[in-house]
Amino acid sequence: MRLTTGLLLAVLISPWAQAELIDEVNDRGELRIAVLADTPPYTFKKDEHLTGFEIELGQALAQELDVRAEFIETPAQELLPGVENGKYDIALNQSNAEQASQAPLDTSHPYSRQSLVIPFQKDNPAFESALNNALQRIMDDGRLAAMERKWLENPVQQVAGEQLAP
Repeated sequence: MRLTTGLLLAVLISPWAQAELIDEVNDRGELRIAVLADTPPYTFKKDEHLTGFEIELGQALAQELDVRAEFIETPAQELLPGVENGKYDIALNQSNAEQASQAPLDTSHPYSRQSLVIPFQKDNPAFESALNNALQRIMDDGRLAAMERKWLENPVQQVAGEQLAP
């Protein structure tokens, strides 16, 4: 009996017993994305709605993962801790690999011309694979390049509300 109890405890405490983040995202049907709301052209409000490069990227990622995107405006000091403790699934906040490595998080492969990465909770290999595959599809079909041209090549015009040709 003591051996059975010990084995049961070992299984429950094991990291393998933890739910994988991708399963939680799929069960919820949404990807919770933390963003900094006033960082044009990445994320900003226009007519009371969030818009910008990171909003379009988050929508594309959620679409690729077959869930909806839920954007949560977050103060900078709560962004990475919120991802670490599971309040948010990912953060889109212009993090590069060096910045993100200072927090106890894993990151996506670099994307964009500035080698940005997407931080998420450590030890979620299936989520990491799904996220990186989604990013790769967005890069391969040209959507990421179109977003960069639209939002990052002439951000003053986009923030002012002028549409650029994709």
